[in-house]
Amino acid sequence: MQPDLVLFTGDFGNENLELVQDVAALNFPKAVILGNHDSWSTQQFSSKKKDRVQLQLECLGQEHVGYKRLDFPLLKLSIVGGRPFSCGGQQIFRKRLLSARYGIQDMEGSAKRIYEAALGTPEDHLVIPLAHNGPTGLGSELNDICGKDWVFGGGDHGDPDLAQAISHLKETTNVSIPLVVFGHMHKELAHGNGLRKMIVVGTDNIIYLNGAIVPRVKRSTNETSLQASNSDGTYRAFTLVEILNGQVNKISESWVSVVGNETTLEEEHILFKSNGQSSR
Repeated sequence: MQPDLVLFTGDFGNENLELVQDVAALNFPKAVILGNHDSWSTQQFSSKKKDRVQLQLECLGQEHVGYKRLDFPLLKLSIVGGRPFSCGGQQIFRKRLLSARYGIQDMEGSAKRIYEAALGTPEDHLVIPLAHNGPTGLGSELNDICGKDWVFGGGDHGDPDLAQAISHLKETTNVSIPLVVFGHMHKELAHGNGLRKMIVVGTDNIIYLNGAIVPRVKRSTNETSLQASNSDGTYRAFTLVEILNGQVNKISESWVSVVGNETTLEEEHILFKSNGQSSR
């Protein structure tokens, strides 16, 4: 695919340091935000030895964008990170970790840090917030992009601090935000209730994109709907975003078959095209 930039929305596994190390070693421009599963067991940083959360953060270095901005001058893009380790909803997950590393005590402080990370963005850059979970305000039905699908009646499970930061940036700056990228809320709903809406075009024309296709790697078996040339292969999901002249032109969910060193684009589902039509 040869992407210009790769965004990772977190939840690599339950503190799967080895996988995060592999991601850190990828030779692509990239930005990463860690999720709740990436701090699954560690409630506070160890003073005796480096725990697996510390080791993940260490190997990712500047490419972990929690509460900071990473500029890509050649692309005229800046990635602004949301709150790491988010589990969604009104409560802050892993408060001790956030307090120790970032000085965060509450949602207000978190929103302020996200907002401040975007200040000073080069004038000719687009800003793309990258968070583990999406913001509040995008619906409360169980199949909405951040809707609770595990309880009767649904509910908005977005991050209020991310919503507040984006709103404040729109009100007080000239920062251009065409797209917000996140994961966490799985495409396949709980209890067999169907599929989640994975893209929303806001009233402000910001595109909110959820990339949490789970599992995103499938083994090639007769049970899959795709045709495989080798039972040892895998199918892998990628959400692709094409940006042209400062605007999102196309978004697609793409499935790639990987058999040995051979890769083939098997399926492409268009989620958005620049004529304003969103298919989901």
